[in-house]
Amino acid sequence: MIITRTPFRISFFGGGTDFPAWYENNGGGAVLSTTINKYCYISCRCLPPFFDYKYRLNYSKQEQARGIDDIIHPSIRETLRFMDVNFGLSISHDGDLPAMSGLASSSAFTVGLLHALYALKGKIVSKKRLALEAIHIEQEMIKEKVGSQDQVAAAFGGLNKIEFRSQHNIEVIPVTISRHAFQHLQDHFLLFFTGVTRSASNIEEEKMERLADKRTDYKTLMSMVNDAFQVLSGERDILDFGKLLHETWKLKKSLSPRVSNPYIDTIYETAKKNGAIGGKILGAGGGGFMLFFVKPEKKEKVKEALHFLLHVPFHFDTLGSQIVYYAEEAL
Repeated sequence: MIITRTPFRISFFGGGTDFPAWYENNGGGAVLSTTINKYCYISCRCLPPFFDYKYRLNYSKQEQARGIDDIIHPSIRETLRFMDVNFGLSISHDGDLPAMSGLASSSAFTVGLLHALYALKGKIVSKKRLALEAIHIEQEMIKEKVGSQDQVAAAFGGLNKIEFRSQHNIEVIPVTISRHAFQHLQDHFLLFFTGVTRSASNIEEEKMERLADKRTDYKTLMSMVNDAFQVLSGERDILDFGKLLHETWKLKKSLSPRVSNPYIDTIYETAKKNGAIGGKILGAGGGGFMLFFVKPEKKEKVKEALHFLLHVPFHFDTLGSQIVYYAEEAL
């Protein structure tokens, strides 16, 4: 049996420029993101040949399938196809946070499953290979309208600037700051769940359709990655990070009318009135989780003002996708 643990991510800046439609035609893209200590767990074991099905799958639903083509779950189906799995399997998923909520849960699932299947076959693969193959599965095989940052973040883990130069040329640049600065940054964040889940693919597809008209906005979003990188390197005041989040939120809302709604706008304005310097909806928008940058001494006031939302404490993750349990079984 294999169990993998793969982190969810928070994307701060540059979202949208990680889509091939952008970085393949505009000289590249870049994002600044971190993974957090909330995880997707995948357990995978060989299924004994005593059943009239070959694959037993447990996630939010249960499936029993005789062949790969019979599997409904798109990531499981196409990842098994990609890995050319020809033996029976039992696969189970568990997650710390809900799916379709802006924290890249689907990509964490794909990366974690890939990692588990390689381990089950006795192979050790690099984080970069996990990321690139997960991108291929999601974008080319499943045909999801997703970018390329989520798979990279889930595989590598950590606080990183990620540069997208071409489909197969992706560079991960860790943000190297002191332990004190790392903790100081963490101390300024509050994460809340809006209670609303949504399909990111539909929202992102609409954004890509408007890409040509929003080229200037996307260039500005990408430039904020370097601005934030300067903040983290100590060249600018830490509060500028929150101010940049506010600017990126205003730009993000202009990319599609589906990014925000009156409910989300009310949450954001409430947080701002009570001390938040900036913030954003995570992922494509429309619901899911909201992140705020707040001075530590004002965090309680913001939490009280947003008492109707679920506050989710978190810390940064630095390890990426990991094998947390391995017990060899005969195929």
